[in-house]
Amino acid sequence: MHAWEAIQKTLNFIEENISEEIDIEQLAKESALSLFYYQRLFSRLVKKPVREYIKLRRLAYACKLLANKQLRILDVALDCGFGSHETFTRAFKEAYKMTPEEYRRKPVMLNQFDKPDLLLNYTIIDEGVPLISDGIVLEFNRKTILHPILFMGFKGIIPIGGQMPLGEATGIDMPGEVWGKFHQEKQIIPRIQGGRELGVAYLGDVPEGYFTYFAGAEVPWQTEDSRFVKWELPAREYIVCGFEAEDFEQLVTVVLNKAVKYSGFWLDKHGLTTDVYSPEMYYDSSPGSVYMELWIPASKKC
Repeated sequence: MHAWEAIQKTLNFIEENISEEIDIEQLAKESALSLFYYQRLFSRLVKKPVREYIKLRRLAYACKLLANKQLRILDVALDCGFGSHETFTRAFKEAYKMTPEEYRRKPVMLNQFDKPDLLLNYTIIDEGVPLISDGIVLEFNRKTILHPILFMGFKGIIPIGGQMPLGEATGIDMPGEVWGKFHQEKQIIPRIQGGRELGVAYLGDVPEGYFTYFAGAEVPWQTEDSRFVKWELPAREYIVCGFEAEDFEQLVTVVLNKAVKYSGFWLDKHGLTTDVYSPEMYYDSSPGSVYMELWIPASKKC
């Protein structure tokens, strides 16, 4: 068994026992590693100490349970492995800069520390060959567009802190707020019938420590409407990473985060580099499956 497989085994164990008392010595035993080496290897591969990781995964579960207002906050704390209301509140505020009570009164989209899929750090697939791992399906292909594609929507200026790296930062999901504004107004955008929706992070004219995020819908070329911001997908060749999930929430959080990380790994192993933007392209999905793509403007490394 590879070292990463030993750690992945304990990541699975943590998820299955998230509400129970989890002993690090027990995890080391599950991995067939010494306690010292287990903790050292875990921190290197997961980028968090074991205890910190367990706390962050418990908080992710707690956020889902807080949506059920029939549950007392104390019940949520205990169900997620926290010993008391006070311990839970302190951990929640440290991660999200608000208390569980404040979050329940005014729910917002939050970034979570995802459960890592370490297989994605060690497996390379060819173009056109699907990779199935931990409930997700990824596939890389090339697409060339001969003319720019125009989108209209909204943009926000987003602080990098609390947003990056994807799947590891905790805080309010501010790109999600841009999407929220878009979904409230998208019915009045003069969009192409059956057209795609797009989200993209790029630098733009922003202060240091920030980036721009745009969310919009595909519109006919040369459309003008001062109520909305424009963004053009340039004509060129793209490496397109397509992926799907069982539901939309999973698609735009955990699966998207894993796809972004794996795409960086895949490009590096194929001797490719990318520009600073990689649009997320959303399609109308058939029932029972949701699908999207990352369009990566890649080129050969110098």
